[in-house]
Amino acid sequence: MKLVDKQTHIDVLFIAEGTYPFIKGGVSTWIHQIITGMRDLNFGVLFLGSRPEDYKGIGYELPDNLVYLEAVYLFSEEENVQTEKAERESERVRLLRIFLDDRAFEEHWQEVVSFSYFNEVSYEDFLYSKNSWELIEELYEELEIDVPFVDYFWTMRNLFAPLFVVAKLGMTLEKKEIGLIHSPSTGYAGFLGSLMSREYKIPFIVTEHGIYTKERKIDILNAKWIGVQYRYLSKKYDIDTLRKLWIKMFVNLGKISYYTAMEVFSLFEDARKQQIGWGCPSEKTRVIPNGVDVDRLSKLLEKRPKEIPKVVSLIGRVVAIKDIKTFIKAMSLLCQQLPEAEGWVVGPEDEEPEYTQECKELAKILGVENRVKFLGFQKIDDILPKTGVFTLTSISEGMPMTVLEAMASGVPCVTTDVGSCRQLIYGGLNQEDVEIGKAGEVVPVGDAIGLAKAYYELLTNEEIWKSCQRAGLERVQRFYRFDKFIENYRSVYRKYLGK
Repeated sequence: MKLVDKQTHIDVLFIAEGTYPFIKGGVSTWIHQIITGMRDLNFGVLFLGSRPEDYKGIGYELPDNLVYLEAVYLFSEEENVQTEKAERESERVRLLRIFLDDRAFEEHWQEVVSFSYFNEVSYEDFLYSKNSWELIEELYEELEIDVPFVDYFWTMRNLFAPLFVVAKLGMTLEKKEIGLIHSPSTGYAGFLGSLMSREYKIPFIVTEHGIYTKERKIDILNAKWIGVQYRYLSKKYDIDTLRKLWIKMFVNLGKISYYTAMEVFSLFEDARKQQIGWGCPSEKTRVIPNGVDVDRLSKLLEKRPKEIPKVVSLIGRVVAIKDIKTFIKAMSLLCQQLPEAEGWVVGPEDEEPEYTQECKELAKILGVENRVKFLGFQKIDDILPKTGVFTLTSISEGMPMTVLEAMASGVPCVTTDVGSCRQLIYGGLNQEDVEIGKAGEVVPVGDAIGLAKAYYELLTNEEIWKSCQRAGLERVQRFYRFDKFIENYRSVYRKYLGK
């Protein structure tokens, strides 16, 4: 579905999987910042979503230099399910096994990352051909799958169907004049970028905010939708086998992006090392940190009250990977010592509605439903001046923009030890960064007691609070300015666009 097409050249085409412009969050904000920060370039966005009903609409005011926007849904039955058997069948459908077979992957991955493959092997081939059925049967036996065949069968369908969807999309863009493809993730977005780059000889780069393969692994291990058929059986079974199939798929999709991309960026050094561990050639890797508008955010200091507000704010989506439940537990402990304290959960609640409901029920069970408030999406300019401590309790992150924004606004931070949080709060870029001092505290993932203790110390000790505030302000001013971030990417784009 094309939403914007100004019939002009595209300097940089973003392939956004589940993010901009329909979902607000760190990656979406990052894309929006780059587009609005380089008004002299034309940008396009291919949005890859799950199903149309999973999104409420565009969440950003689209910039004038966004000249192309198309949304495609990977699991939309209306668009993608065919009803007729193919007239011809290709034996090459069997090459799909490379995504689940490491040896075959390294030998044959380039044969699949090709439009000629998807021209020969149709979606109908995959859905209905005898060769496809035999492949699924063979893998069931070879991989010693120990779950009912019906669940395994639909897992295979869902694993591979998006490949055909994105390949079809890529083929429709043949006549578009595109200077550079930039994917903020690997996965299906990276696969599409790899296809288009190889077929149309367009430079392709990747920036990972968190490590996509790692985060999808976390999602899959916590997913409740895998193996849904078991509830109808008299005997339950272990669905770990199905999870392993999904994980293997995403590991190999990640490698395709790494092998094909000209350069692969990360936001901090530990992430770069993880990319290498997941299969990225080290010579392709490079770190470009995020940046925030320090000048604008620092003005929020003028709106702050003289006393430290007894408010702990968590700004982020209400989803499992953000571990809102641990935040609620920490607030329950904090309120036992500091009854007037409040915890604000600031972010959209519609992405995982069942998890949101579980969080609200937990607050009631712990007796803090009046102290932990779910505020939905809000402007940070309205929230941060009223916040005493900013917190992030995630189980996985990259370089969270919200931590930088809080520090630039003069708010000390307490986070879990994920992504670049330790580097942001304690310093880690160099010795100069370390000597600035700490801008808050970092605790282990899931440590509600440690979070509560850190909240209490900062909210009740003005000397420590001011020291952390000063360090945060100085760190973002020196190392994480928006203009420096934009210039870093402008130099990358200039390298491939020649402008």
